[in-house]
Formats: sequence, structure tokens, C-alpha cells
Amino acid sequence: MPRRHLLALDQGTTSSRAIVYDLAGRALASAGREFPQHYPRPGWVEHDPTDLWNTTRACAAEALARAGLNDTDVACIGIANQRETTLLWDRRTGVPVHPALVWQDRRTADRCEHLRAAGAETLVTARTGLRLDPYFSATKLAWLLDHVPGARAAAGAGHLAFGTVDTWLLWHLTAGRVHATDVSNASRTLLLDLHTLTWDEELLRLFHIPASVLPEVRDTAVSFGEVAPGLPGAGAPVTALVGDQQAALFGQGCLAPGTAKATYGTGCFLLLNTGAAPVVSRHHLLATAAWRFGGRATYALEGAVFAAGAVVQWLRDELKLVASAAELDALAASVPDAGGAWLVPAFAGLGAPHWDPHARGALVGLTRGVNRAHVCHAALESIAMQTVDLLAAMEQDAGLVLPELRVDGGASRSAPLLRLQADRLGRPVVRPRDPETTALGAAALAGLGAGVIGPGAFDADRSGEVRVQPALDPALRAARHAEWTRAVARARDWARP
Repeated sequence: MPRRHLLALDQGTTSSRAIVYDLAGRALASAGREFPQHYPRPGWVEHDPTDLWNTTRACAAEALARAGLNDTDVACIGIANQRETTLLWDRRTGVPVHPALVWQDRRTADRCEHLRAAGAETLVTARTGLRLDPYFSATKLAWLLDHVPGARAAAGAGHLAFGTVDTWLLWHLTAGRVHATDVSNASRTLLLDLHTLTWDEELLRLFHIPASVLPEVRDTAVSFGEVAPGLPGAGAPVTALVGDQQAALFGQGCLAPGTAKATYGTGCFLLLNTGAAPVVSRHHLLATAAWRFGGRATYALEGAVFAAGAVVQWLRDELKLVASAAELDALAASVPDAGGAWLVPAFAGLGAPHWDPHARGALVGLTRGVNRAHVCHAALESIAMQTVDLLAAMEQDAGLVLPELRVDGGASRSAPLLRLQADRLGRPVVRPRDPETTALGAAALAGLGAGVIGPGAFDADRSGEVRVQPALDPALRAARHAEWTRAVARARDWARP
């Protein structure tokens, strides 16, 4: 039967992917392509916007071909995307006026410091739930308007369009007919009132952003328009736009308040569903829109640790201590503990809940008996412990007790890490059968937006998931955490001038 398949487009920071699902949430075929990263100056990170579109389009065509499907087989399309990355293009031609400024880009740090010194952060946090930081889109967009010759005049004439990656892809899929975003992506710009989920005029004035460049803010799961002729999935409606971490939250089935997921990537993103209202954090966590459909919004608390998979990469690529993640796992599992050693991977400072940009990495507690297996064990334990601290802050902020932690991402394949995480957390840790939860969430939201599946339709079948129960004595767990806290204290403020 035609129109019985879901196409998920997952546009990430280093690669684009497309996965075709049936209406039961089974992945039928996929395709992926990497694209170049550009670093024009230290701290600057850019993407060529045409790379984002071309790799996404190519992946969509390849995934459909591998599944043996035609355009008429696609019921709907969902887009999940790297968040905060900022694009600006000419509405008349669709041509970008500058490379995309990636979420990692720090070129507007001085501008953020200036605004913070002027007392703007109180307003920004109260309205948006975010921190005044170059991580988010607003100061990036202002930089483009100020530094691209003629950009402000063109924007004033209504000729320029701003978007995060979801908006850019939607623009191309609909041949420039639709300029829109969803609440999950808009809530990462520093321009959206998190309570009304509308663009905020006072914030626009603060950042000197003209309203004329902004996309329309819509629900997450709703019809955004049909794919133009000649493109993969032509004629199918795009029925979901969602930020990648929110997509993973939905894909993990975290649909009720008090459910959470942790994605172990380069860092670790932890999102906690807080229900129908944003939660003000006392630990500098971020409040964000998770999704909205039928006009009803769901919110999340979000925190990030900066080094999760990056710890494994450091031991492999810089220290040459192991040749692969698999070797690290085997070594870590060969010893019962880290032999008294602790690794604090504050290579780029500490994120939530510490927020110490002056912290630096530390390996402490060394004795002559510590060997590389102990260091590997300490590396995995550092990922688990950072997640413990982050989750504790979240639970205190939200007034919720988490019954279990759902995990995904590349490092979630590590059995020793899952064991350490469950033991240090004192809660079950659950890894789903399908680790591609970002794409799965985009597909599920698209099916919901198209009306071909219901909420939680993919959540019923939990067969094949891995569940690790905690087995560590609570007293020993508390003692280990106290030691970890002492180690973190040694790393704090190391690089402060």
C-alpha cells in the first residue's frame, strides 16, 4: 500500500543520516554521509550550508532506494537537527550570505560578556530558560547581520531569512515556500519567550534582531508543507521538526514527567521531561521546550557534561593508551576498580552543575600500582560520575525522583560503562534495542503529525532492550561519590588567571 512509510532526516554536527521506518517503528534502510568542518580561526566553527542540504538530500534518496521504495510510499517526513547552528540566506534566491555558524562557535563570547556585565542575563534567563552564552543563536545572528556587508539593510528590506538547520532544510524541501520552525528549536535561540512560546520583542531589541528575518513558530508535530517535485519523497508532507536532543527524548519514550534519557556522544546530554511547565533551575541547568502538539507544550530540563565519549577519544588518540573503544572496555572490565585513581576530564572546563570554565583535567590518586587498566576504568567511571552529579541537580530542581535512566549514543554500547552507571546512580539503566533514538523520535513525531500513528506508538515493544540493575552497596556508593567530589575539587579553578 502507498504512503505507509516514515522518512526521518537526522542532520547532525558532523554527518547527515536518513532512515526509513514502517508504521510499527521498524527501521528498513538507512544512509549516512559526513561533511567537512571549517575552523577559520581559533574558536570559530562553520559549516557550508549547501553541505547540510546536499548531504541530507542525498541520504534521503539513498535510504529510499535501499528500502526499495518510491516517493509515493512515503507517508510523511520528520526532521531532527543539530541545534543552535545559525544560518542566514536571501529569500529571493535561497543563497546563504555567509557560512553557517555552528553551535560550537565561540566568536561572540565577548558580546555575551558585555551583555552580562550590563545586567542582561537576568532578563534572558527569566524569559528563555537559557544562559547568556555564544552557544545559542541570538548573538550569532547579530554577528552575521553586523559583519556581512549590506546584511542589515537587506534584512530591513525583508530580503533575508534566518533559520536553524531545521528551517534551512524545510525551506529547500518545500522549494522556498515555507519559512518555519518548531518550538523545540526556537527555544534554543535566546529569542523565544519560553512561557508563551512566541518571539519576544524585548529580547529582539536586546540583541538587535529585526523580526522580519524570523521564521514562523509552529507545533513540533504538524503539517509544515509538502516536498517539492524532483526531490526525494516528493509530494509527502513534512510533519515534524525537532531538535536532536528532544527527538531522542521522544524516541526513548520519555513522554511522562519524571522520565529522562542520557545521550552519550562527545559529551553527555541529559534531558528530563518536566511536563506542562518549564522548571526554573537552581543549578544553572537549562529549561527548554521539548515539543508541542495540539497546542499543548511539554518542557524539559537539560544539562550537559562536556566530556563523555571525548574521554575515550583522548585515551585512544592523544595518549595512545588503547587502540579502540573495545580495547578500553576490555581493560576497564579486567579490574574491579580504578585502584584509587580518579580521572576528572575537565578538558574544556566543567559543565552542569558546576559551570566552571577554569577547571582543567586531572588524574589524581595515583600510586605505583596503578596501570593502564585502572586508568581505563577511571575514564568510564568519570562519565558515570558526571552523569550522577547532573541527574542529582535535575532531580532537586524538578522535585522528581527518577525511577530509571534511559541511555543512548555511541558509548551506551559499552557494557562496563552501563554497569558503572547503574551502580553509581543506584537506579536501573536501560539501553533501547534501536540506538538511533534521534531518528526514531523524528519519525514518531512525524507519524503523529500526519495522524498515521498515535503518541507512544513505538513505545509498546521494549523487546531487545538492555536493562542493568544496580548491584553496589549504598554505603560504598556514597563513599565512592565522596571521593569523586574530592577529585573534582582538585580540578576546579585550575586555569583561573
